[in-house]
Amino acid sequence: MQEPVDFLALDEMLGDEERLVRDTVRRFVDEKFLPVVAEHFEAGTFPTDLVPAIADMGLLGMHLEGYGCAGASATAYGVACRELERGDSGLRSFVSVQGSLCMFPIWRYGSEEQKERWLPRMAAGELIGCFGLTEPDHGSDPAGMLTRARRVGDSYVLSGTKRWITNAPLADLAIVWARDDDGRVGGFVVERGTQGFETRDITRKLSLRASATGEILLDDCRIPAANRLPEAKGLRAPLSCLTEARYGIAWGAVGAATVCYLATLDYQLSRAQFGKPLAANQLSQQKRADMLTAITHAQLLANRVAGLKEQGRLTPEHVSMAKRANVRAAIDIARECRAMLGANGVSLEYPVIRHMTNLESVLTYEGTEEIHALVLGEHITGHSAYR
Repeated sequence: MQEPVDFLALDEMLGDEERLVRDTVRRFVDEKFLPVVAEHFEAGTFPTDLVPAIADMGLLGMHLEGYGCAGASATAYGVACRELERGDSGLRSFVSVQGSLCMFPIWRYGSEEQKERWLPRMAAGELIGCFGLTEPDHGSDPAGMLTRARRVGDSYVLSGTKRWITNAPLADLAIVWARDDDGRVGGFVVERGTQGFETRDITRKLSLRASATGEILLDDCRIPAANRLPEAKGLRAPLSCLTEARYGIAWGAVGAATVCYLATLDYQLSRAQFGKPLAANQLSQQKRADMLTAITHAQLLANRVAGLKEQGRLTPEHVSMAKRANVRAAIDIARECRAMLGANGVSLEYPVIRHMTNLESVLTYEGTEEIHALVLGEHITGHSAYR
């Protein structure tokens, strides 16, 4: 297994649980995922045959307590995200969406009956979930959502469309966010097979190709009133789920940056031009020093937010800074590495172009770089720029 970039020996601070998670996930990525990811990236498919192995490692909802979940530490979850995204952003997204965006809202806002009904099977990988918040005309402004949930007797009737939904084509159930008759945003569990519920694949993507992305179409979709998450009252509920997922992204971006850095280093050490290795050139060494520094900054930020999360002190603003800064660092490194590979940089023989295009989506989803800047700006000044 290729050792990670760890200039300040931060992994020495990991406990036994975190080291076990790191080594187990790294081995899975190296032995099971990397041999097939280029093929799936070209085909635009997610390797669903690996889901049982992912579940067997205890990664689905791993940071949640009970109901078949591992109850792992925040740091262990972060390390898992780092190692998964070292494979591909689509792999980390699958695990992140299942655990942080689908299982977490049931765990945090659901009834005991709902938790017992769905969470154990989701942790076992028997049920795959997706998170329906983004709409065709409402991404950064979820408060403008048009999806509605009308109460009709002992049912809710949902109507609307959700778009850019990771796992939608694979999902057995969806956590759909909609406005009720009182205008309040609520969360609703919609199971596949329900009349009026349909998903459609989004194809022709040039990013996150090894990930299943789709639309959710709700055409007078009637679900039992018991499928509403009783404690999800208002927009803060789905935003809290996004905070959970963005935390994992901050760690995952470190994995993507690291694999690009190492792949390019290996290439430049072995390829000679003008009578010496490319790695011996001054410009290459300066770029390498800048990249190592940026990766180390990202690692420090990820480790610190993990510590704050474990202390119960993590805020959405902390996560906005970490997601924004670490994804920006990763995409800049990936672009630089792509250029340093020359013509080989556009080939799937090397992982860099795949990570580079994936990071274009990671920069955008779960809060664009600009929105996270405004979140921090409001925290700094006390003035909102978008309300």
